[in-house]
Amino acid sequence: MKGIIITLSVLLLLLQYKLWVGGGSFAEVYQLHQAITVQQKENTSLKERNLALEAEVKDLKHGMDAVEERARLELGMTKHDESFFRVIDR
Repeated sequence: MKGIIITLSVLLLLLQYKLWVGGGSFAEVYQLHQAITVQQKENTSLKERNLALEAEVKDLKHGMDAVEERARLELGMTKHDESFFRVIDR
């Protein structure tokens, strides 16, 4: 009888060890939940960025206004009847 109690006690301790420290433990599950939360936030941010880029690509493909705006802002281009002035702050 005493041997069975000792065996059951050792088995219980081993199971408790796995629950608290081993694979699939509470600590590991908590860390995984934290990692999932971080990844979901990053995914949301990237989805918003992708939607903005998709809208910009659509504008560039279908509208000349977006192309003209980029040419003016990024390349300093002008139309035939316009003059370009650059103001430099000192």
